[in-house]
Amino acid sequence: MDAVSVQEFARARAQLYELLAAIFDGDVEVLQRAIGESAFTQLAGVLPAEFDTCALDRDDLDAEALRIGYDNLFVVPGPHYVPPFASAHLDDPREDFDSDSKYHDAGEAGELFGASAEEVATYYDRTGFRPERGDGIPDHVAAEFEFMAALADREADALGDPEDDPATVAELRDLQRAVLSHLGWVEPFADEVADADTQEGVFAALAGFAVSYVDWDATELDARD
Repeated sequence: MDAVSVQEFARARAQLYELLAAIFDGDVEVLQRAIGESAFTQLAGVLPAEFDTCALDRDDLDAEALRIGYDNLFVVPGPHYVPPFASAHLDDPREDFDSDSKYHDAGEAGELFGASAEEVATYYDRTGFRPERGDGIPDHVAAEFEFMAALADREADALGDPEDDPATVAELRDLQRAVLSHLGWVEPFADEVADADTQEGVFAALAGFAVSYVDWDATELDARD
């Protein structure tokens, strides 16, 4: 991959992560447009993992139907609520983490604003990033995808600057690897979404796509060095 194509690839990754961030933040207009353009069906063709895209290739879902589906799954007190943040899907919370949040129970999985949120927040601090998505929850899936989009964009900018130190690109890639490792929690999250989204299946398919893309991107990132 030459320098120009590497830059374009980084920019394309940023755009896809921003798309996922918007969707998992509840932007159903963006989701409706992506489904209408068969975006995910086309993207699935380049990923090594196979998953069912039928729910993402249809024309009978309007914005209101998608909004109801999103709220049922990801907004309290949705009847099929699946927490869209990492701490709810990790089994090894840190006993000594101190939080003044009324939702935090030290030493229990699912703690909101717990150790997982603290970990990813340290990554944000390294670049001065402040997520606009994710309801102020650092380890919300939308916030983490938004951060990956920002890092990929910065990588593209650095690759296009002839005066930029190559160490900048290396540092950005190392940070992306750390975030992708943290995003391993998306797999158990997707499993819970699949169990809960038994009607339309749109968000189950999206979560499955996200797992496949994160895995693929981690492999591609390692191959670029």
